[in-house]
Amino acid sequence: MADKLHLAHGAGSGPTLAGPILTGIVPHHRAAVLQQAADLALRTGAELLLAYVDPALDGERQPIDPDAVDDDAADIASELRAWIAAQLEGSGVDWSFTVLAGDPAHELLRYAADTGASTIVVGSKEHGLGRYLEALAGGSLGERLARHAGPPVLIVPLGRQPEDDAR
Repeated sequence: MADKLHLAHGAGSGPTLAGPILTGIVPHHRAAVLQQAADLALRTGAELLLAYVDPALDGERQPIDPDAVDDDAADIASELRAWIAAQLEGSGVDWSFTVLAGDPAHELLRYAADTGASTIVVGSKEHGLGRYLEALAGGSLGERLARHAGPPVLIVPLGRQPEDDAR
């Protein structure tokens, strides 16, 4: 895993955005997504909202099926928050982190509307059988977000990441 993010120079030198940048973050594809979102936030002076959406939780953030929840699932949010804090330490990016419950596309669109987000940033999937099955089931998260009336969606291409192999 990389030590820290290397953010673009010239903080705040780009155009400003009307609202915060909402970024959907997941444990296995977070480095490239966080890098792009943090760069955009730094260049535009926007706040960075980071959200992890857990589809295994219902609206009250309780497990839908408590017997099916992995013991490690409860630690995901705290591990993500700690990792994000370490990566963004000293970067000058104003950020916050939240956990949402339910369908990722629905919850990110709802949160974007609630916060007035100007952009949503998410990662892509690798090509292969999983991507093919996802397309049959309605498309990727980025495609689902882009199809609905929400803010513009930035999809960060993710190839095989070194950190993915370590997990």
